[in-house]
Amino acid sequence: MSDCLVVGGGIIGLLTARYLQQGGATVRVLERGEPGRESSWAGGGILSPLYPWRYPAAVNSLARWSQRHYPALCEELRAATGIDPEWTRSGLLILDPEQDGDAERWARANGQPLTHLDSRAVARLEPAVGPRPGALHLPAVAQVRNPLLMQALQQDLRQCGVALQSHCPVTGLIVEGGQVRGVKTPAGEQRAARVVIAAGAWSGQLLAQLGQALPVHPVRGQMLLYRGRPDYLRAIVLLEGHYAIARRDGRILVGSTMEEAGFDKGVTAEARAALMAAAEAMVPALADWPIERQWSGLRPGSPSGVPFIGPHPRLAGLYINAGQHRNGVVTAPASARLLADLMLERRPILEAAPYAIERDAPSPLLQA
Repeated sequence: MSDCLVVGGGIIGLLTARYLQQGGATVRVLERGEPGRESSWAGGGILSPLYPWRYPAAVNSLARWSQRHYPALCEELRAATGIDPEWTRSGLLILDPEQDGDAERWARANGQPLTHLDSRAVARLEPAVGPRPGALHLPAVAQVRNPLLMQALQQDLRQCGVALQSHCPVTGLIVEGGQVRGVKTPAGEQRAARVVIAAGAWSGQLLAQLGQALPVHPVRGQMLLYRGRPDYLRAIVLLEGHYAIARRDGRILVGSTMEEAGFDKGVTAEARAALMAAAEAMVPALADWPIERQWSGLRPGSPSGVPFIGPHPRLAGLYINAGQHRNGVVTAPASARLLADLMLERRPILEAAPYAIERDAPSPLLQA
């Protein structure tokens, strides 16, 4: 029997399992499909919230801790597995001029470097964006290639003895005397002293099936991938909510939509046209570049964008780590470490109250 069962094999679940294992726990991860192949695989891998000044302090706190620890995490994974997650300090070039005031106040408050660029400076820094009246530059922002990160995490966990079980949907909780003792699956019961729900966009649905309620729901994001050449674009470019990210091999990823489409992961011609227009507005040359593919992922949306991290208020042994919305990759290390600290009764890296399950509810969000 495992000490801990982690339900969900995305970046939140895998990193939670890693920190728990490093803390001495025996851990098994149960994934309804293939580990790492949902939102964690589909996103862009930008290690910053888009327009971070628009987010609550609780989101930025998770992001800052994660940003500090990502270089070491990626190097540990590369050394252990030979798979390089391609952590790269690209910088973030924001072409929305109306962001100036809010951005300055946020940068001062958070000690983040921010530079105002005039048209000539923009042209020198990033010629690919074409003529611009000006831009904001956050030089410290980095990226990872999230599919490689997910591959490295899986291999590292297996090498460390963490069991990853694919195609194993959870259909119920085993509750005895007000204490969670494991989960039910189509293949039978799996017992553990503690259970973590980290099922991404499926977390709310899963808890509802288990007789609980949590306001986490799927938000579809569609993406395009252009086949380009290395070093054509260096910075991450952001304009009106869309972004262009250059990978080391020259491919440029453009995203993304924000759609309330339930659990439908289909792609649409409308989204393709909108993303193409956004791509050409940011990097005009993309009008002539071939599109390699289009795909979508389902983000775990939550009411304020602040995730739910912590113990269930009435069911002992049940923990939740879900609702990171479109900031799952950038906040994952801190989200996972915070929950591991709470579960292992260590001093937490951050104040846990902003992420408590019932923090915003006039009446309980979860009912046992």
